[in-house]
Amino acid sequence: MTPPAADADNSAAVRRGRRTSSRMSFTVVLTVLAVLLVASLTAGLVLGSVHVPPGQVWGIVTHALGADWSEPTWTRARETIVLDVRGPRVLLGAVTGAGLAVVGTALQALVRNPLAEPYLLGVSSGASLGAVVVIVFGVSVFGTVSLSAAAFTGALGALVLVYAAARTGGRITALRLILAGVAVASVLSALLNLLLLTTDDGNEARTVLAWTLGGLGGVSWRALWLPGLALLLGIAVLMVQAPNLNLLLAGEEAAATLGLDVARFRARMFVLVSLVTGVLVAAAGPIGFVGLMLPHIVRLFVGGDHRRVLPAAALGGAAFLVLADIAARTVAAPQEIPVGVLTALCGGPFFLWLMRHDARKSAGGAA
Repeated sequence: MTPPAADADNSAAVRRGRRTSSRMSFTVVLTVLAVLLVASLTAGLVLGSVHVPPGQVWGIVTHALGADWSEPTWTRARETIVLDVRGPRVLLGAVTGAGLAVVGTALQALVRNPLAEPYLLGVSSGASLGAVVVIVFGVSVFGTVSLSAAAFTGALGALVLVYAAARTGGRITALRLILAGVAVASVLSALLNLLLLTTDDGNEARTVLAWTLGGLGGVSWRALWLPGLALLLGIAVLMVQAPNLNLLLAGEEAAATLGLDVARFRARMFVLVSLVTGVLVAAAGPIGFVGLMLPHIVRLFVGGDHRRVLPAAALGGAAFLVLADIAARTVAAPQEIPVGVLTALCGGPFFLWLMRHDARKSAGGAA
C-alpha cells in the first residue's frame, strides 16, 4: 500500500507536470504566432506590383537599421518601395490588427458576451463619425492629434450609449447587446452619410467614403507613432488587469465578492478600449470583425486565461490583418480592395456560426 505522503508527492508532481506542459504549449503557440507574424510582414514587403525578393527585403531592412552585413545589391527604387511605401503600411496593419484583437478580447470579458466586438457594438461607427466631423469641418483644436481625439470621443460616446441601452432592466443579454449596437451604429452611420452628402467638396467626400471602408494605403512613418503608442498602452494596462478580467468571467456578483469594484473597473476599461479603438480607426478607418474572430480562435489553443489570451490575440491579430491587406492589394491587382471589405467577408460567416454555436450551447445548458 502506498503511504499517504507518497500519494501527496505523486499528486504534487502530476500538478507540476501539468503546469509545465501548459506553459510549454503556451510557449509553442506564441512561438508559432510570432513566426507567422514575421512571415506575414516579410510577405507584405515582398509582394506587390513590383516583386522584391525576400533576401533583398531583409538586406534593405537590416541596412536601414545600420547592419552593413553585405554590399547593397538592390536599386534605389526598390529600397524606396520597401522602406517608404510598404514598410509603414505593413506595420500599420500589424499594429491595427493587434489592437483590434486585444480590444475585442477585453470587450468580450467586460460585457461577458462572446459576440462583443468594436465594429458590432457601434464603437467603430462612433469613432468614424468623430473622425469625419474633423475631416469635413477642418477642426484642428488639438493640432495633429485632433483626428484621433475626435475618434476617441465618438468611440467612447457610442460605447456608453450601447451599454446603457443594453443594460435596461439590470441585465445584459447577447440579443439586447447586439440590437443596441446595431441601432446605435445605424444612427451614427446615417449622420456620417448626411455629412458626406452635404459637403461641398466632392473629392473630399469620395476620399472619406473610401476611408470608411477601411484601408492601410498612403500611410507614412510619421503617422505610426500614435497608433503604436496606443497599442503599447492598451496591451500594458490590459495585461496588468488580466486577473480582473478573469474575475468577470465568473459573473459580476462573484467578482464583487472577491473584492473587485465592477462598476469602476468597467468604466476605466471602457475609456481605455475607446481610446485604443479611436486611435486605430483614425489611422486605418473602421475595420470590422478582427476583434471578434481572433479572441475566439486563440482561446482554442491557450484557454480562457486573459494573461495568455491577450498576447496570443495580439500576435494573431497582427498577422491576420497583414495577410488580409496583402490579399486586398493583390487579388484584384492593379485595383485595390479595401481591407475592411475582406475582413467583413471573413467575419460575417464567422459571426453567424458563432451565433448558432452560442444558441446551441445555451439550449444545451437550459436542457
